[in-house]
Amino acid sequence: MNPSAVGNITRIPELNRRILFTFGMLAVYRLGCAVPTPGIDPDALSQFFEEAGGGVFGLINMFSGGAFEQLSIFALGIMPYISASIILQLLTVVVPKLEELKKEGEEGRRTITRYTRYGTVGLAIVQGLLLATALENGSFGASTVLEPGWSFRIMTVITLTAGTAFIMWLGEQINERGIGNGISLIIFAGIVVAMPSAASNLLRMVRTEQIAPVAGLLLMVFMVAVVAIIVFFERSQRRIPIQYARRVAGRREVAGGMAYFPLRLNSAGVIPPIFASSLLFLPQQISQFSGSPVLDDFFNDYLAFGSHTYNLVYAAMVIFFAYFYTGIMINPDDVADNIKRGGGYIPGIRPGKRTAEYIERVLNRITAVGALYLAVVCVLPNYLITYAHVPFYFGGTALLICVGVAMDTVGQIEAHLVARNYDSFAQGARIRGRGR
Repeated sequence: MNPSAVGNITRIPELNRRILFTFGMLAVYRLGCAVPTPGIDPDALSQFFEEAGGGVFGLINMFSGGAFEQLSIFALGIMPYISASIILQLLTVVVPKLEELKKEGEEGRRTITRYTRYGTVGLAIVQGLLLATALENGSFGASTVLEPGWSFRIMTVITLTAGTAFIMWLGEQINERGIGNGISLIIFAGIVVAMPSAASNLLRMVRTEQIAPVAGLLLMVFMVAVVAIIVFFERSQRRIPIQYARRVAGRREVAGGMAYFPLRLNSAGVIPPIFASSLLFLPQQISQFSGSPVLDDFFNDYLAFGSHTYNLVYAAMVIFFAYFYTGIMINPDDVADNIKRGGGYIPGIRPGKRTAEYIERVLNRITAVGALYLAVVCVLPNYLITYAHVPFYFGGTALLICVGVAMDTVGQIEAHLVARNYDSFAQGARIRGRGR
């Protein structure tokens, strides 16, 4: 966004209200992250996370914006909503009724959203009960719970479920009255809040000579380069040319011309890493919270966080969801039909089935590149921490979300600015027309 566009934001009252409303909702979310769940000893919990706060706990805590570490009312974060969305997306493919709802437009979308809310509440209840049981079993320290019993479990489940439902409501309010995608912005806010402490930690380690100044400088350059590469890949697209012939619409003749159908290199965005992270979090949460030695040994042996097997499974799931979600978002047959109905064709390709096959072939090729890019970025922080001994989590889903959400929000702000300029131009044209 150029400096003149930033200056124009202050001149548009509606955009100002939307931005201020978004910041207000995010501030409410951050305040809720500091409200503790009743019946918890925060000092004992903090001591546990200081000793064993890494691994899957560190990732869960990062996505919850630090609420999990404090076991606040928002400790479950937005992950139950994401898990419910995954389940609904998968069921849409196999359940005909859900597929029909998806094609019904706005009404069908509202019905699927309602089902997602129900699923979110159900998953939050299950995860809240598992978390309460784990707290009582001593998985987070022997003296974490002040008064164990069913009263504590019921209170914890109600509190955490209500917290997740409230976060979901905040995200929907941002979608309607704010700017940007509400759920993504909430995750974004939870991630960026840890950046100042990570930067201060790196500076402290450089001052105390735990990290050489040259190594710290190279690390900063590397981080900037990775961000630049992500921005490049997120903006990359393959534009398929579409030729429109001259045609008659009613009594007037519509001129033909060349247009382009853009296919993004990463059409699925940050959804595949989020889906993969959620599915990997869930069984590990069950293992940690259930206290079962068999499950614990299995995950420690085969899916320990940061291990080669974990990274391989994570990368494979990211690639799978990249293809899966891209297939849901872009249907080559529908695109080909729309091009044909609009009187267009791809030069050198016959309309109809051949066009759909061509679009599918191009989409598969660019999705392969985009999926590999996502997989590399997602496993990058695990290797940086394990082999380069980087003192903080850099890369992966967190960085993709930060860059993607920032670009999407900036794009929506620019769209508001363009719409405002267009309205002003149209109004001026009408005034000039009346003057004549």
